[in-house]
Amino acid sequence: MRPVKRRRVLYIPGYDPFHPRRYRELYRKEGAAQAAISAYALDLSKGDGPYSWNVRAEMDGAVTDTRVEVLVWSDIVAGSMSGSIPATYLQLLRTSWIYIGSGALFRLMRLRKGPVIAALYPVVFLLAQLLVAVLLGVFAFWLVRAGVSALPVGVPLTVTGSILGALAGLGVGVLLLRWFKAKDSKVFAYYLMHDYAFSARWKGANPPALEARMADFGKKVLDALDSDADEVLIVGHSSGAHLAVSVLADLIRAGQVPEGRLSFLSLGHVVPMVSFLPDARQLRRDLHVMGGQSLIPWVDVTAPGDGCAFALCDPVAVSGVAPDPQTGPLVLSAAFTQTLSPEQWKAMKRRYFRLHFQYLCAFDRPGDYDYFRITAGPMTLGQRYEGRAPSPSRLTRPVNGYPDMAP
Repeated sequence: MRPVKRRRVLYIPGYDPFHPRRYRELYRKEGAAQAAISAYALDLSKGDGPYSWNVRAEMDGAVTDTRVEVLVWSDIVAGSMSGSIPATYLQLLRTSWIYIGSGALFRLMRLRKGPVIAALYPVVFLLAQLLVAVLLGVFAFWLVRAGVSALPVGVPLTVTGSILGALAGLGVGVLLLRWFKAKDSKVFAYYLMHDYAFSARWKGANPPALEARMADFGKKVLDALDSDADEVLIVGHSSGAHLAVSVLADLIRAGQVPEGRLSFLSLGHVVPMVSFLPDARQLRRDLHVMGGQSLIPWVDVTAPGDGCAFALCDPVAVSGVAPDPQTGPLVLSAAFTQTLSPEQWKAMKRRYFRLHFQYLCAFDRPGDYDYFRITAGPMTLGQRYEGRAPSPSRLTRPVNGYPDMAP
């Protein structure tokens, strides 16, 4: 087995409006922590682009040079996030209607409860905020109206009190809703609502801007394949997983994938949130292609402890588009309760959004999943998991009500 000396990693993030430098800093910090725990060496340096960095790793007696690049779509994400409160509540109504009216929500409940609860969380939280704002606004209305009623005779009390009370109530309600939104970095209700609304608006189809960006991602993959890299590894996290599926399926259909050099690692996927929608025909076609090909080793890693992902759900099979025979993905568990010490697990198990990024972080009791060994070590993804059996707890029963695919 020839060790990997040079690698290109193309990382596709999830629905994230933040600058990609956060992923470089996360890799630097967590990579150093994992290297100290696992007794190997990682040395990071600046890349030749604004969204890349270089990694020199010494593991298992071999030296590997890796270039990591973030494939950016954060500008599209930021543009999809409405700046107004009324628009967000309109998104709430539209998104709820699409998931409930299509039956997708009830089918998703048959998979894992965690991500469904995560999907319902912004709806419940935003409605609760609205209820509190309305109640306090009504209280302010009656308080001001009662105060005006106590004024000396001669003032048109009823009309004046009602007008001033209405203005006070409206002002209190608006200020309170603005305060809630200003504090959203603590509760993520607006952020998650925008996330689910992004897919629901198009009922699972990709908006034109995203289609164009994914075509650019495909060109990036081809450029990496034209380099001297021994392995080109595509990493898709969260929503980025289904974007990667479509990018790679397009390359396969075009006959542009050489055998043995391209690999795909999906992490914390939320594929059913999109593939279960009625107009996600293209994604279902792409899942069908990726599930039946043998050119690109595909390993899918999730964990039951991640309440935001469809843990151990085979994204091809549960979407009802499994080919015969199905060759992938290899569904594995990151097993947070085993790969994190009891102390670390106790400190993190209620930090649901942090756990959704744990796949990119250090484990103090690492098992056979180590993000930094995979992305910077001397073995290809296929070599590392060759002969590995899938998790016995994986779900493969098709429950999608819309299995039709694009031609």
